[in-house]
Amino acid sequence: MAALKKLPIGIENFEEMRREGFYYVDKTRLIEQLLAQWTKVNLFTRPRRFGKSLNMSMFQSFFEIGRDQTLFDDLYISGNHALCEAYQGKFPVVSLSLKGINGTTYEEARRFLVKTINEEARRLSLLSSSENLDEADLELFDQLRRKDMTNDSLVYSIRELTELLEKHYGEKVIVLIDEYDVPLAKANENGYYDEMVLLLRNLFENGLKTNNSLKFAILTGCLRVAKESIFTGLNNFKIDSITDKSFDETFGFTDTEVKALLHYYGQDVHYETVKEWYDGYRFGSADVYCPWDVINYCSDHRADDNLAPKNYWANTSGNNVISHFIDSINEPQKLTKIELERLVNGGMVQKEINEELTYKELYSSIDNLWSTLFMTGYLTQRGEPDGNRYHLVIPNMEIRNIITTHILKMFKESIKNDGESVNIFCCALLNQKPEIVERCFTEYMRKTISIRDTFVQKPTKENFYHGLLLGILGYKENWSVSSNRESGDGFADILIQIEDENVGIVIEVKYAEDGNLEKACENALNQIVDRRYAEALEQEDIHTILKYGIACYKKKCRVVMAIAEI
Repeated sequence: MAALKKLPIGIENFEEMRREGFYYVDKTRLIEQLLAQWTKVNLFTRPRRFGKSLNMSMFQSFFEIGRDQTLFDDLYISGNHALCEAYQGKFPVVSLSLKGINGTTYEEARRFLVKTINEEARRLSLLSSSENLDEADLELFDQLRRKDMTNDSLVYSIRELTELLEKHYGEKVIVLIDEYDVPLAKANENGYYDEMVLLLRNLFENGLKTNNSLKFAILTGCLRVAKESIFTGLNNFKIDSITDKSFDETFGFTDTEVKALLHYYGQDVHYETVKEWYDGYRFGSADVYCPWDVINYCSDHRADDNLAPKNYWANTSGNNVISHFIDSINEPQKLTKIELERLVNGGMVQKEINEELTYKELYSSIDNLWSTLFMTGYLTQRGEPDGNRYHLVIPNMEIRNIITTHILKMFKESIKNDGESVNIFCCALLNQKPEIVERCFTEYMRKTISIRDTFVQKPTKENFYHGLLLGILGYKENWSVSSNRESGDGFADILIQIEDENVGIVIEVKYAEDGNLEKACENALNQIVDRRYAEALEQEDIHTILKYGIACYKKKCRVVMAIAEI
């Protein structure tokens, strides 16, 4: 029996994926679609981790002179013989990835960009021995390999590379620029945005606008940045974003592709979980999954079939847009808070989306933040838009978890400055006053959002309120607080040991689906007893153990208590 193909975690090189036996979801139809409707400059914008870099590597492997054409055997594009005959392996290519241009200063970022040009020039080192280049050409090429490249050489570097390649091969050149907007994002974060805009504007204008050696160019990025900022005057410019129906299935995995992948690895049983957690993105008229999530989930579950789903996408970025959005929700913006609550609970909001923002504008207003959340993948569309007004939803459970995690983080930050309320709450727990615990926790819940609706599974709702409790208890000095600690015949939600008082506290949190708080509290206390959650505290020779059942429903709670004297 043949060994299964390896899962391509972190593999963005098409040739490596095909040669080294990695599982490849065939996206080569994108080549056919591009050639059917390409313009001089083509920009694809998609959220991170949706296969942009791999598709760019695929383009290079297909078009570039001297590449191994057998890499495309048995793939979709190989069936289009006329297209392959006309385009495959027929063009010189300049390929640049700007994802590494992340300097903390303009000078550092510029050095990184020079290094990127140097590397591409070294990759094209056959030009240094070309009989078709004269002495002046060779001197020009030598300047493109220098670390001390002048500013003139840098901003003309793409254009000059294409001119030299055309002179060597006698063919116009295809230019590929991956993650074109990363330098802008980093510049905006670190305070040198205007300088970087000017540098990239000059680089792109010289390389893409007035370049007679250019066959066509393809760029990818996360955001569709306003043309006025870096693409000034590019009349031969076509943008394909997440709202466009062309190319809508070429970035991300379709449902059919996910089913095939899971079946190949014998994980059909996980289909519904994968769909609930990682599907739900709407690009154009296609529903797609995040490839990064699906591949990582499949890999983890080949090793451990019982693992719970994870937020894989959250770990690939700082999620700054969510932090900016949640930080912007304060008392004067109660409507926005209500809208966030509606989204988290599976609802929908309608917002006007502006896809042509500069990076300076992304966080400048709550309206721009809605647009940024949409373009970066935290929100997606449902139904047909009304002009620029879109019906927005959270795409899946993973993004919902990312958002609620940030809400809990914000809640914990606010708790830091609320020592008096924390002491009142904790003293009420210790002094056996459930009515005060109930009042305090209800007040805390009013300050954040509520979790409800069938979109959110019951255990997840309980986890949210569990997180609120831990946020409060975490700032009580001299209390040892454990979460989901093994005790008795299961895992107690929260165990607290207060050594100075020789007192222990067991807390079980329930979400009252039907709104019956009394019954949910009773079930919580019964679970503490039936599963012997107090056992871990008893083994520490604690003589008084307080058992609390806390039930929540939207922004209401009920607290009941029982005492166990050991």
